[in-house]
Amino acid sequence: MIRFAAILLSLTMLTLLLAPFQLIALAFGLRWQQSIPHLFHRILCALIGVRIHEVGKRTTIAPVLILSNHVSWLDIVIIGARARVVFVAKSEVAKWPVFGWLAKLQRTIFVERERRQKTGATAQEIGDRMLSGDAVVLFAEGTSSDGMRVLPFRSALIGSVHHALGDSTHHKEITVQPMSIAYVGFGGLPVGRAFRENVAWYGDIDLIPHFIGILSSGAIDVVVSWGDAVAYDMTADRKTITRDAERVVRQMTSAAHRAGPPKKTPNLPALKPPTPEPVIA
Repeated sequence: MIRFAAILLSLTMLTLLLAPFQLIALAFGLRWQQSIPHLFHRILCALIGVRIHEVGKRTTIAPVLILSNHVSWLDIVIIGARARVVFVAKSEVAKWPVFGWLAKLQRTIFVERERRQKTGATAQEIGDRMLSGDAVVLFAEGTSSDGMRVLPFRSALIGSVHHALGDSTHHKEITVQPMSIAYVGFGGLPVGRAFRENVAWYGDIDLIPHFIGILSSGAIDVVVSWGDAVAYDMTADRKTITRDAERVVRQMTSAAHRAGPPKKTPNLPALKPPTPEPVIA
């Protein structure tokens, strides 16, 4: 518990330090509103002991929609540490103590998944955010899983691609990039089914005990894999986009789990070329 208390204290101080700057950035529309959450997540990963291993690269093309699988609340921290993005989350998150406030500070897009009549409005908001320059991350499964498998992707909110194209006078294509997140190491051991609940937050697992466990553990290895970015125009079918992204994310997740925790390369001393012996005439 000493480790947890120390990290929680550091996290509280970090939040109190950065939150006023983020509030000012939001009030005046400053670019800080993208950079401050990115810095917050990077520091938090370092505090927790999360080691992020990337495969591939995030596209720099905009507008972009990133489609990912979802394993844990920790996904937000990890993805936010690697890229300046905004997330789409269920509306219930906005009502959570502390966590909901932090999500609002990061400009999260909230969706009422139980009210299908709201889907179009949410897709419209996602499209608007993409056109304004935000890279939007959508957890396309619609819920979190145990991390060992990828659930079927839902296509409803991927219709935001068409909303963005319909509203834009400058863009004829929207880029969609699949992304996989796979937790492969916990405490120096591979994450198999025995350890999946230590990192995966799904089903009826309580948030607070899981949060305490993550902050207390340290040494979490995660592989973030970026698939090929694909440009889609107005004729693209959202179900085709969904199916293609799901296939790629499933392949990348499976590959990361098969490979396991990345091996550490020992720091060997540089080899010097042998000194030539003097030639005796």
